Amino acid sequence: MRRDPSILHLDLDAFFAAVEQRDKPSLRGRPVVVGGTGGRGVVSTASYEARAFGARSAMSTIEARRLCPPGTAFLGSRFAAYRRTSDVVMALLRELSPLVEPVSIDEAYVDLAAGDHDLSVAGVTALATDLKARIAAATGGVTGSVGIGTSKAIAKIGSELRKPDGLTVVPPGQELDVLHPLPVRSLGGVGPATAERLHQIAVTTVGDLHRLSLVDLTSLLGQAHGTGLHRLARADDDRPVVADREAKSVSAEETYARDLSDPVRLGAEVDALARRVGTRLRSSGTSGRTVTLKVRRPDFSTLTRSSTLPQPIDDPRLIAEVAHRLLAGIDRHAGVRLLGVGVSGLATFVQGDLFALDEPPTTTDLPVDESPDPEQPAPTAAVPWYPGQDVEHDEHGAGWVWGSGLNRVTVRFEGPRTPPGRVRTFAGDDPALRPGSPPDWTPPDPSAPDPSGPDPSEPDPTPPDPTAAG
Repeated sequence: MRRDPSILHLDLDAFFAAVEQRDKPSLRGRPVVVGGTGGRGVVSTASYEARAFGARSAMSTIEARRLCPPGTAFLGSRFAAYRRTSDVVMALLRELSPLVEPVSIDEAYVDLAAGDHDLSVAGVTALATDLKARIAAATGGVTGSVGIGTSKAIAKIGSELRKPDGLTVVPPGQELDVLHPLPVRSLGGVGPATAERLHQIAVTTVGDLHRLSLVDLTSLLGQAHGTGLHRLARADDDRPVVADREAKSVSAEETYARDLSDPVRLGAEVDALARRVGTRLRSSGTSGRTVTLKVRRPDFSTLTRSSTLPQPIDDPRLIAEVAHRLLAGIDRHAGVRLLGVGVSGLATFVQGDLFALDEPPTTTDLPVDESPDPEQPAPTAAVPWYPGQDVEHDEHGAGWVWGSGLNRVTVRFEGPRTPPGRVRTFAGDDPALRPGSPPDWTPPDPSAPDPSGPDPSEPDPTPPDPTAAG
């Protein structure tokens, strides 16, 4: 832990959903859910409007649809757009310090001590206030929450305290005052299973955890885990900021209070771990070829099994499918104390066949939760369009896919620098319509003509039935 509040943590707010709302003016202020849009999809990010109804990351899309009201937009991911915005933000952070550690596509640590800055509380507060304004201006309105403290752990917790668009500076010497009232789940490394074990001994806050001895914690949680939490509860964190750290793998694991042997429960746990790994891969814009399953038995013997695939994946269902096959080859009759799922061999995310990851779209997957008549015949082939996708039309210009199905695609023609746009429906194979690039959100050059866009005087129509002729 440092003497000055010199570590900054930035976490962009509901990042994927914020980029979608920036690029699609008709969605601003409305619930937006980004992720897998098929029947077995998983939520990557939910806007704060959607979170108010209970939608959250790693939730199944089916559950999010049940919770969210009509009019909620369910969109596929556009990683090219997210990466472009992330690169702008990371460049701003590197102007502050040569030591910037990206954690994911929307999160990073900055070592302010490596730059020429006033490290007083007032100095870093002014720096962070200016940084937040510069990020919003440079990204077209995407906001971030900032925490600054004497360690990584304190900075990260600070960035979570006042979301969205928050700023928390924890002065030296006040770390425990901030930490102790917080739920124990606020600490990194305290997942649902660990929290449940701690709750069983009446530990619900970080302050409760602080009162436990090192012996008590290591007896309960094991040497490594117990020691780590013992230190974090005392704000004892001396991890450095490592510039441009690249992860070699992404994994998640859980240790269980009671050994598991029921096949159904084990399968559910594998699915949950795979969802966590897939969500982290997608949030960082990466994928991997090797899936690894880790199993620890009651006698503390640990087995790992791996499978390397011909192409990288980031889809939680595919990760789970491989992990289930690996689990089937391990003797579990004595029970399982710990399960872990990981993906390695990471590479920059490469968009695959979206509809190979979801069940064939026999009904329209409209972002506003409208579907065609279920008695209509199913399409004979998968439609190559997905909700939220950027498109270009020879006559109407740039827009995005509002919905598709039955060889029809409905497009809203608008962008980050236009008013809410017109909606038109076309044949799915219309030669005038093609996939497009992410739109430019930067302010136009004042000396250049205004970009053409939808007529603001034209009313925003109700989306037509995509089964109708375009």
